[in-house]
This record gives sequence, C-alpha cells and structure tokens, in this order.
Amino acid sequence: MNVQTTSLSAISQQVQNGLRYMSGFGNSFETESLPGALPIGRNSPQKAAYGLYAEQLSGSPFTAPRSTNERSWLYRIRPSVKHGGRWTLLDKGLIRTAPCRDETKPSLGPLRWSPIPVPQEKLTFLTGLRTLTTAGDGDAQAGMAAHMVFVTASMEREYLFCADGELLVVAQEGKLRFFTEFGIIEIEPGEICVIPRGVVFRCELIDGPARAYVCENYGGGFTLPDRGPIGANCLANPRDFLTPVAAYEDIEEPSTLYAKWGGEIFSTPIGQSPLDVVAWHGNYAPYKYDLRHYSPVGAISFDHPDPSIFTVLTAPSETPGTANIDFVIFPERWMVAENTFRPPWYHRNIMSEFMGLIYGVYDAKPEGFTPGGFSLHNMMLPHGPDTQAFEHASTVELKPVKLTGTMAFMFETRFAQRVTGYAAGLPQLQENYADCWSGLKKRFDPNKPEAW
Repeated sequence: MNVQTTSLSAISQQVQNGLRYMSGFGNSFETESLPGALPIGRNSPQKAAYGLYAEQLSGSPFTAPRSTNERSWLYRIRPSVKHGGRWTLLDKGLIRTAPCRDETKPSLGPLRWSPIPVPQEKLTFLTGLRTLTTAGDGDAQAGMAAHMVFVTASMEREYLFCADGELLVVAQEGKLRFFTEFGIIEIEPGEICVIPRGVVFRCELIDGPARAYVCENYGGGFTLPDRGPIGANCLANPRDFLTPVAAYEDIEEPSTLYAKWGGEIFSTPIGQSPLDVVAWHGNYAPYKYDLRHYSPVGAISFDHPDPSIFTVLTAPSETPGTANIDFVIFPERWMVAENTFRPPWYHRNIMSEFMGLIYGVYDAKPEGFTPGGFSLHNMMLPHGPDTQAFEHASTVELKPVKLTGTMAFMFETRFAQRVTGYAAGLPQLQENYADCWSGLKKRFDPNKPEAW
C-alpha cells in the first residue's frame, strides 16, 4: 500500500507548488488532500469526514478475479449523480467510433501521412480530437481508435469523460496538463498518460499549442506485458509509472460536463466543478510514464528479435498471447548485431500497425516519415524498410552504432483498421508512399551462390 498525504485545498495550489506523484504500476494507492479525509479500516462509513460523500468507481465487473479487479473509492464534495442529469446529444464533429464502415471503402496497401499542421482556430481537447482509424466494435468493447488531437485552448469550466474506452495520450508537440478526479498529470513530448474509462478530466495548455496522438482502447485496460525469459527487469519497469496525489476543486460556477458514450458526444450543464475528490484509495486511476525510461533489450550477437520486445503496455484479449492493443515504442538504443540486417525486416503480420513518430528519424524510413506524421500497415499487408534504408543497411560497415534522438511508436491491434473519411481526405496523405520500395532490385542469380 502506497500512502501519500497533501494539505492542498485546491488544484491550483498543487500546480503552483509543484506536482507530486506516487510511483508504481497497478498499486493500491491511498492519498488525501486533507488530513483524515480517508476512512480507516472501512470504505463507506455512516458519516464520512468533512461532510464528504463516499463513492466507488469500478473499472471491472465486481466479480473479476483479484488480479484483474479494478476499483477505487472516492471521497468527494458531491456524489457524481449531482454532476449532471439531463444530457443533450451534440454534433460529434470529426470523432468516430468502430464499427465505422460507411465513410470510406477499405484501403489496401501501405498508407502514410505527413504531419498535419496545428490549426489556428480555437480548439480544446474535445473539439480538437480527429479520428484517423477505427478497429473492432466499440459497443462490444473490442478494438480501438487512433486519433490525433490538436489543442490550442485550455478547457475552461468544461470537463470530459470517455465511457467508450480508456485514453492513452502520446504527447508529440507542446505540453499538456490534465486535471482529473484523482489529481493532476502533466506530459511533454516523450511522455504518455493513460486516463481510464469513465474518469472525468479537463485539459489545459502549459506553454502554447500542442499536438498529440491518442489511442482509445475499447477493451480491457492496459497492463504491463509479461517478460517471459527476460526475467524480472528491463522493458517498462513498474516503478517508473506515476499516479497523481489527490487534489480537488471546490468551485461553485456554471460549468459543462461532456461525455463520449456509445460513439456519440453528449453534454449536461452543472453548477460546480466535478473535480471535487478530496481523497481516494484503490487501483483504478490515471497515470503517466516517461518513454525515455524504457530499458530496451536486443540482440548482442546476431539476428533481429521480434518487435514485441519493445512493448510498453498491452491490453489483452480473451485469446492468450493475442492483444486487443499493444503499445510499442522504438527508442534510443545500441545496434551491435554481427552479420545481420539491422533495421526491421520485411514482414507481413496478423496484427495491424498504426505508427507515429514523436521526434527524430525512424531507421527503417529515413525519408518521408517525419515527426507528427503517421502510417498504417494493415493486417497481412507487406511492409518494411524503404530502398534507401535497405541499401544502407546491406552495405554499411557493421560496427556498434547508437540510435539517438529518436522515438517512434505503434498502436498495434488484432483487428483491421479502417481509415476515416477525415483521414482519407487529408492533403497530407502521401499518394506515392508505396514508391519508397520501387527501387528495390531483383538481385537473384542462380549462378552466384555467394552473397551479393
């Protein structure tokens, strides 16, 4: 049990005094922003301290096994039934939820987009969300959506929760601050945060406009992958995941709460801030992670391991070993394998891969794949290094080389990903992307068994 106490009486004070986090993944945490706000030895006392209401937020069915059972107890100024009531259906803009089959025909072949510039118009985290691909079925709680979000304005007296899935936010340009029911999280490029299904938050800018990738996970929550023969250490270590300490708002001003539910966007007027949780305990909470803390493993003799060694988080499915989503990164690392083609090999995969570049150069695509851009290689469709990367990797002197200043990632899912009408119509879609392999030559000669 990890216990943290803070004497803050408002969220703004924590921002001014510096954010605090609790370390660990999947821990059962305790945290209070007023001393004695947490009841001892029980969850629901007859009368909670400070006149608070006790409320449970469940992220799994009540009867889920202990190892996968997720819930937190919140001690708040008002119960959440007071934060809304009469909901109004809104125009969902460019947000889409699977299944999304009506906008475009399936696109076979590799697809890649250049970075989409951050718009000049006023956009909050909600109005700036644009869906790029969808997969599976949101109502069946299987699959995902890949979004890009552009934030040019902070949410003011506006709050949001997503009932359709948990949100994994990958900062790419600019910093973002998330005020959640559980506390405050800040992320910058190279960091991610995960906001569980149903958790209320608002998003603010820190130092100017921001752009981020967002994975909406319709299925079971992200967890750490098993390490297997790797053992107890390396990859993403639990101690590097950070969960916020409790901080609350006691603000009596007209506000709006938005909900993404059933693929639609709804709103309801409220008279106060819903971020009024004074204390909480449990294991269902938002968290952040610095991708630069990932400890990669790799070949130290020959050959190239499968990219699964770069999995940060996985959302399992009902089929063992088959993920609903894997979140995979390609960070700085040493390349030392002898007599080995070092970039990712050419391959076809039962999983479909949405890939983005946070910063730097991706070694398999040195041209055309730039920070803020993204690509889609769907299930069973071939892909791999472009001509330039192949020629270089096939002829370069093999000595230890460190890839530096780079961070790419994948949202990989067992479902085919369908491109939305928005993404299909973007001018940034590279119509000639497949030409990056056009220079690959036929080298076969049955009379020359030696390597070319």
